[in-house]
Amino acid sequence: MLIIIFKYLKLYYLKYLSYFLISLKFRSIMTLLTSFFITFYLSPFFIYFFNKNKISQIIRNDGPITHLKKNNTPTMGGIILLLSIFFSVFFWSNLSNKYISYIIISTILYSIIGFIDDYYKIIFNNAKGLSSYKKIFFQSLVTIIIIFIFYNKIDKFYIQQLIIPFFNKIIKFHLNNIIYFIIVYFIIIGISNSVNLTDGLDGLVIMPIIFISLGLAILSYFVGDIYFSKYFNIFYIKSAKELIIICFSIIGSGLGFLWFNTYPAKIFMGDIGSLSLGFIISIISIIIKQEFLFLIMCGVFILESISVIIQIIKFKYNKKRFFLMAPLHHHYELKGLKEPCIIVRFWIISLILVLISLTII
Repeated sequence: MLIIIFKYLKLYYLKYLSYFLISLKFRSIMTLLTSFFITFYLSPFFIYFFNKNKISQIIRNDGPITHLKKNNTPTMGGIILLLSIFFSVFFWSNLSNKYISYIIISTILYSIIGFIDDYYKIIFNNAKGLSSYKKIFFQSLVTIIIIFIFYNKIDKFYIQQLIIPFFNKIIKFHLNNIIYFIIVYFIIIGISNSVNLTDGLDGLVIMPIIFISLGLAILSYFVGDIYFSKYFNIFYIKSAKELIIICFSIIGSGLGFLWFNTYPAKIFMGDIGSLSLGFIISIISIIIKQEFLFLIMCGVFILESISVIIQIIKFKYNKKRFFLMAPLHHHYELKGLKEPCIIVRFWIISLILVLISLTII
């Protein structure tokens, strides 16, 4: 919003100041600080409100016994995250950028599913919330709508390119409509649900999200700059630099939320937070055509999902468990590792995966 105001300042003495204020570097820093302080100052009020109205986490009965003490911890903190992201992006981004408006609108649609899921858990005092089938159905419905809008609003030639980043030159394949839809569908559904599955320990999800957002911000800068894109042999996408604003808003709000979400957590983000954040980072990776690198960055989330899949298949096959408990972080809990130890080690792995994906360029 402010970029529109400063862009049309006519006063001579404010000319150079206005150029500085609309620069991407300044707006990125201000976005991070804005989203951080919004989350930091709003969280205590939301924690008090949620405690007063008994909007608290419902712990599954078959989970680790140590988690029962978290039963009255406020949840749905994702509302704070989304508010700070939307406000800071609205305030500091170029709203005329087609990618910004597309991501904001589609995130609102996706967050509704997470809100309903959390609402069902609280109202019916049930840790399951929406059934798996209903959740996948609504996610699929919204995802298809989002893909359809994206496909019709963005240049079809570039979005149907599949970029392979592991070579010294751009290797790309032009996909037909069906294959393109399938790949994008599984990235969005897969990662958003993987983030949701990983959100089982205090602060476990938010720090990897921050690392991945930083990695995506760097990639967005390279992709959106014609000289850097040539130097690194990656696909050039005009106006993609503006996505840095969204990435920095996630980083700022994530850091503010981590202040209260770190062990022992005073508030959880809930499905409205995990599903929405997983969706945002997924759609950014699709826009900048760096899906392969993004999947490497999300290795921790993917590993958590794989552990659940293996557990289900093994149990259905011979009624025995492969892990002590799934997702994977619960397995390590039951093996005797302390929760903070598991969290920090998962953070370290996530950071390493982001660095690896960036070095591949």
